[in-house]
Amino acid sequence: MPILEVEDLSVSFKQYTTGLKQRTHQVISSLDVALEAGEILAVVGASGSGKSLLAHAILGILPSNASVSGVIKYGGEALTSARQKKLRGKEIALVPQSVNFLDPLMRVGKQVRTSAKEGNAVAAQRKVFERYHLKQEVENMYPFQLSGGMARRTLLATAMVSGAKVVIADEPTPGLDPVVIKEALGSFREIADDGCAVMLITHDIESALSVADKIAVFYAGTTVEIAPVENFIGRGEALRHPYSKALWRALPQNDFIPIPGSQPHPDQLPSGCLFAPRCPLATSECWEAQPDMEDLRDGKVRCIHAT
Repeated sequence: MPILEVEDLSVSFKQYTTGLKQRTHQVISSLDVALEAGEILAVVGASGSGKSLLAHAILGILPSNASVSGVIKYGGEALTSARQKKLRGKEIALVPQSVNFLDPLMRVGKQVRTSAKEGNAVAAQRKVFERYHLKQEVENMYPFQLSGGMARRTLLATAMVSGAKVVIADEPTPGLDPVVIKEALGSFREIADDGCAVMLITHDIESALSVADKIAVFYAGTTVEIAPVENFIGRGEALRHPYSKALWRALPQNDFIPIPGSQPHPDQLPSGCLFAPRCPLATSECWEAQPDMEDLRDGKVRCIHAT
């Protein structure tokens, strides 16, 4: 049984326009994803595809104008608001994208120690700081005294000492040098091998392939494919969805072929398949309804033309 399951998740936001008129933007629709213990699932896709919003929905930290539908389960039970509050930072830990998540009024060493649930918190903090090349004097600094790279390493350290069963890492490596990136990704692989479930949200597909077990491809607020990392080879022949194949071939190390068109804005979503306006395989049937996720060749895909 997956330790974390997201089923038919939709997230929308209410916004005021002119006067007191309200407008609703649906930014995630019919999103499905599952995470198993001992596994790293990398979530990739263009900016605005819903990757970070998925993380915030799981943790229950969306803003007050958000509306959420669908089911999120942890350990086979619905992850209600009360459970989210109880488990957040304990059994489910976040490595956030923004360094602003650090408490500006608390020394960073103490912040990391508060996340350590077992053993000697000071020893755990100093060990992980050494691993991420943070000198001992850094523990007495405040966040404003850190460089961007040091702040990101501190956030990584906080998650590593938490002993959480699920770690969600939202773009954890931008701004880090190659040595620290390798260390950070290696740490995620180690905790996964020890039984932790890791969701790695990233734009860096190449780095994700070095540690992940599966890749979930997002487009316009939904999952279009979940595939084993072994499928990301060659010209993408083993992949299932036209967008996954196009995304893979668009990378500089591959064919470097751009995808025509652009991802639709949340208030301009097409009817039917969200990728249909850009898809070379689209038929009239594609415009009728958004396809369901289907099992195919040891993966999952949302496309009626997938083979």
